[in-house]
Amino acid sequence: MPTPPAPVTVRPGRDADLAAVVDLERVCLGEDAWGEALVAPGLAGGLPTVSYAVAVTADVVVGHAVLSAVGDVAELQRIGVAPDRRRHGVAALLLADVVEQAEGAGAERLLLEVREDNAPALALYARHGFEELARRRRYYADGATAVVLQRGLGLSRPG
Repeated sequence: MPTPPAPVTVRPGRDADLAAVVDLERVCLGEDAWGEALVAPGLAGGLPTVSYAVAVTADVVVGHAVLSAVGDVAELQRIGVAPDRRRHGVAALLLADVVEQAEGAGAERLLLEVREDNAPALALYARHGFEELARRRRYYADGATAVVLQRGLGLSRPG
């Protein structure tokens, strides 16, 4: 019988996570990956509106998410999960953390862009209350279209 994967926890990203997050960017986002120069200031806390969350199992970073929150609007800028940890709830844990952070920052809605051909991500966001707002043609480096999604937060959340 296979051993179940170690539990995953989500914590704030920190400087020591730089190499792992940059590697996840490359593996998960390919041509659209952020490099060290873009990731380092966010992990170091040098961007006041940006926060990183990392998913960790057995001291290994297996996922990350980046939130930008300004005023009443927050944006999930990045989310990535190591290929061998996908379909195990890691993205949902990261998304829940991002929602909590956005609400804590006073945001009334959370926005994100996702590739229109990323069916698993679209399904995840739909399960978590996101609805399509718009489409951005040729948004990604390879020319793919982005679907802009939004979700109400806190008192602005429907239902």
